Amino acid sequence: MIAGLSAEEARAISRINVGASAFSFAGSFFIVACFLLFKELRKFSFRLVFYLSLSDMFCSFFNLLGDPGRRGFLCYMQGYCTQFFSVASFLWTTAIAFTLHRTVVRHKTDVEELGPIFHLYVWGASLIMTVLPSVGTDYGEVGAWCWVQTKAGEVLRFISFYVPLWGAILFNGFIYFQVTRMLNYASRMAAGMSDRQRQVEIKADLKIMNRLGYYPLILIGSWTCGTMNRIQSFIAPQRPVFWLCLLDVGTASLMGLFNSIAYGLNAAVRRTLRERLQQYWPEKYRWSKLRGFAESEMTPLSSSDPGSQL
Repeated sequence: MIAGLSAEEARAISRINVGASAFSFAGSFFIVACFLLFKELRKFSFRLVFYLSLSDMFCSFFNLLGDPGRRGFLCYMQGYCTQFFSVASFLWTTAIAFTLHRTVVRHKTDVEELGPIFHLYVWGASLIMTVLPSVGTDYGEVGAWCWVQTKAGEVLRFISFYVPLWGAILFNGFIYFQVTRMLNYASRMAAGMSDRQRQVEIKADLKIMNRLGYYPLILIGSWTCGTMNRIQSFIAPQRPVFWLCLLDVGTASLMGLFNSIAYGLNAAVRRTLRERLQQYWPEKYRWSKLRGFAESEMTPLSSSDPGSQL
């Protein structure tokens, strides 16, 4: 039980954690299933989204264990696995942002060659950030779930999770700012040359970036309450704020769902699903209104860019 909270409040937090994690698991599983079922989606850019969704899916799965008790195998598994896959999740968003910057701003076409480096970076850093809290402390029950324990554990939580998390948020925000600034500059150049076709292309690209700009907000929205709760619990560990704990658990557990909607449900996925529906469903049940729906929302920034489907 969380020190300072009643048994009923702890159960409420556990139920919120499990319920929100169920939605995230379903959303992430849907994206993973689409990648595995439809070969046309297995491009490099969507492979990155697949690994992001895979991380979210496993993180949500172990959150679904609820409160496994003070110690034991399930508690340790939940603690280690949620830490590992949570870190991997936000690190994959930085790999996606880097790919976008390299293809759009630097006009490089070699991002597929960076795949092994991305895996080494994400999985390796996640492993380090998972093992680090074991130094001088341990994983165990911290309330309605298992994570890093003890007062020293509070410091290690910041070092191994919240510091790299907010570093990822700042990195993603900077990358999307640079990409948007470059597209705005290209738009002005096209307007000065009266290049009508180029203006149309840039306008479509800016529309895409308006959506991509919300990606850093997913991390901010998912973890701001968690960061505030960690600071509060560090300052006054015996006086937890119940509503802040609820917001912490609810928003963090929904990150997988938010990622699956923002990163996964792009025009390529919707187009593939629509084609399958039109192929196998009786014509009278087809959703004719979906034809042409949002085709331009996630169209390639450049037809030759490997990262264009992000």
